[in-house]
Amino acid sequence: MRRVLAVARVVWLEMLRRKEPYVVAVMLAALLGLLLSVDVFGIGGAVRYVMDIGLLAAWIFSLVLAVAGACRQLPDEERRGTVFPLLAKPLTRLEMICGKWLGAWSAASCAGAVFFLAVGVVVKGRGGAFDWLTLAQGWVVCSAGLAAVAAMGMALSTRMSFGAASSVSWTMLAASFFMLPRIPERVLGAPRANAAILSLLYYALPHFELFDMRLRIVHRWGNIPARALALLLAYGAVLTSLGLCAAWLAYRNKRLERGGVS
Repeated sequence: MRRVLAVARVVWLEMLRRKEPYVVAVMLAALLGLLLSVDVFGIGGAVRYVMDIGLLAAWIFSLVLAVAGACRQLPDEERRGTVFPLLAKPLTRLEMICGKWLGAWSAASCAGAVFFLAVGVVVKGRGGAFDWLTLAQGWVVCSAGLAAVAAMGMALSTRMSFGAASSVSWTMLAASFFMLPRIPERVLGAPRANAAILSLLYYALPHFELFDMRLRIVHRWGNIPARALALLLAYGAVLTSLGLCAAWLAYRNKRLERGGVS
């Protein structure tokens, strides 16, 4: 465990050196400042509008950090040749994968907490009303989703370059948010063969959209029941475990060469 934490610490230092969290924070602050400068729907509507768009931006920026941080780790280590001294510590490949994932996920999750808090402070400053506990639950669920996304990125990066792994990750996320929720409607009127294929895709692919609580927070639908929250966290843990297992299985016997993937 100590070696895993040491690798995660190195990931944090690298992300801070690249100044990625600072850039994303500035982008979120700029977006919130722009939204606060315009009152389109009246004061009440503007506050709800700011919260909706602000939480969406917080989600997107957190996903950017999770995908970029997870998909970059292994390809960069192989390209620079630093993977060889890492594995000679001794450090097992499983420990390296878990440490890289932990660093990428924890950085994105902490940044997400800052983003959620910033949105809440701005909305309160404009006189808006919402439940802080629901906002905290939204961040916890978002963090579980980020863990699964980072694990998926790690698994893809074991056999792909950074660019390819990032592209596939974003494609999976886009499919999860924009395509999978509409499959049940299409199944009703589809032929039996097409309905079977659509149903298979619906249950086989990960549902990252389940970790988005924006509507519940913005429209003040109340806190998530404890059982539902536990199920969401369990689902996130299952997706994360599957992603890390896939990453380990794909990487444990991989032949490493200097000057490998970019």
